[in-house]
Amino acid sequence: MKNITIFIAGLLFGLGLTVAQMTSPEKVLSFLDISGNWDPSLALVMLGALAVSAIGVMLSKSMKKPLLAELFNLPTSQIIDRKLIIGAALFGTGWGLVGYCPGPAIASLAYASQPLLIFIAAMFGGMFIAKRWL
Repeated sequence: MKNITIFIAGLLFGLGLTVAQMTSPEKVLSFLDISGNWDPSLALVMLGALAVSAIGVMLSKSMKKPLLAELFNLPTSQIIDRKLIIGAALFGTGWGLVGYCPGPAIASLAYASQPLLIFIAAMFGGMFIAKRWL
């Protein structure tokens, strides 16, 4: 049952990304282009995600444990350190350069375009290097 629920949640997430056009690098880049041909429509996607997350956080506070896990895996550290700042800067730069965030990039694998495959390879390469280097 747990695996079926995970699969359905993944499908729902991927479908939401596709419907919201978060899998379109052109759409994402036009959202990030605030000084040019700015498209604010993805702000509505972000507001919707924030609303759903806020409801989930409020509901989780009244729960002793998640429905399909033994405990909540919440971050314990609140320290903003060098690793966090460098990682956030690299993540934002990569996202801003090509218009892909890791989730939408993986959801876009069905399209299997050459630029996407290069991005995915570079993303996993960066994760491998970061794990070994940092």
